[in-house]
Amino acid sequence: MLASVNRIPKPTVHVVVLNYNTQAMLALCLPELIRNSKIEGVSISVVDNASSDGSADWVAKNYPALGLIRLHNNTGYAGGYNTALAQLNAAYFVLLNSDATPGEGWLEPLLLLAEGDPNFGAAQPHIINYYKREQFEYAGAAGGFIDRLGYPFCRGRIFGNVEKNTGQYTGNKQVFWATGAALFIKREAWEKAGGLDTLFFAHMEEIDLCWRLQLLGYTIWSCGNSQVFHIGGATLSNKNPQKTFLNFRNNLLMLQKNLHPSERESIIKKRKLFDALAGLFFLLQGKFIHISEIVKAHLEFEKIKKQLLPNAHSKTLSELTGTLNDSIVLGYFMRGKKTWNRWFS
Repeated sequence: MLASVNRIPKPTVHVVVLNYNTQAMLALCLPELIRNSKIEGVSISVVDNASSDGSADWVAKNYPALGLIRLHNNTGYAGGYNTALAQLNAAYFVLLNSDATPGEGWLEPLLLLAEGDPNFGAAQPHIINYYKREQFEYAGAAGGFIDRLGYPFCRGRIFGNVEKNTGQYTGNKQVFWATGAALFIKREAWEKAGGLDTLFFAHMEEIDLCWRLQLLGYTIWSCGNSQVFHIGGATLSNKNPQKTFLNFRNNLLMLQKNLHPSERESIIKKRKLFDALAGLFFLLQGKFIHISEIVKAHLEFEKIKKQLLPNAHSKTLSELTGTLNDSIVLGYFMRGKKTWNRWFS
């Protein structure tokens, strides 16, 4: 049984919803967010990333009690949150997608977890499919991990295989990364890490942030007693070629920035080979535009990688929490290991 709100510390929390042309999602999700966040010290703001669908005016008219930050340009997930959080003050922030809505009592377990760990950096709730409540959702599931070649995956979701939530992942667990769909983060950690990297624009920027947080000595958690229901793909669908470009390019950027110098070149060379195999996979599916996006991603990576300043640190990937010293790709496609428990039983 969860502790009552009155018995836990009451640090300030600011829930920040970033919106870009998702008025319909706001209309669906804001009521539950407001209803389930009525505890002392919690504020909610909507940040509008220069939408053209009237979202900002709609929020101002229908929810005048909420904070509203209007940005003049769409600077993506990273730029939008960096700009907004610099204007806000709280002990903790929650970066919440506009197509996500929390379950009842979602904040209390996150606060208990954070206040009980002096090294706490960030956490995520369990991410549940909005329409299929018995199933995890792709973007985060029950917490993020990463394999030895830098491929991210989740407890409850490996590639396209999303598990049903049968209670197999209970309690709190340290992970490698927490999803940006509902990222609960300590302000001190956010500022020390420098926020999100705007070079990413969108996709994998939260994994990059969590990697940097671990290198700074912070812990990353999945909180099993907190749930957020996520629709997914509201801003950029999985079928959009731009998503393919961002995922492949940003993964390479993340590796270039954060890998230890002793392993950086070797791992990136292997990733390039695996990315070529991914292109072949798209070819067999007839998804030719996605092949060109992979090529484009690699060309842009080569163009800008010299501008990156690798993080100075002394930890290899395998020394961090939430890593798999194996290939999730080979295990999934060649050995049929499609669930987290097949790897970590």
